[in-house]
Amino acid sequence: MSKYVLVYTGGKAPETEEEGAVVYAAWSKWLGGLGSAVVDGGNPFGGVKSIAPGGQVSDGPAGSHLAGYSIIDAGSFDKAVAHAKGCPHLQAGGTVSVYEVMDM
Repeated sequence: MSKYVLVYTGGKAPETEEEGAVVYAAWSKWLGGLGSAVVDGGNPFGGVKSIAPGGQVSDGPAGSHLAGYSIIDAGSFDKAVAHAKGCPHLQAGGTVSVYEVMDM
């Protein structure tokens, strides 16, 4: 099996506790449906600071706003992408990028 990191970008956060409960349930259902393919269900990201090559620190991301991650085990890149297509982050207007983890 090969590991893949699903990186979540953008999207809209729930505005109420009720919306949050619906979103949480959708994520739980999706991750549960992936079964043993889930290596690390991941977490959303919070605050961010960026460090420039010269050492200057600033608030905010250096590039795209990353929202979170998950790590899955899949038999192929295509299977990992198929798993990612069901991700609830897409319904929140976000995107999912699938990165293959290289064995070293």
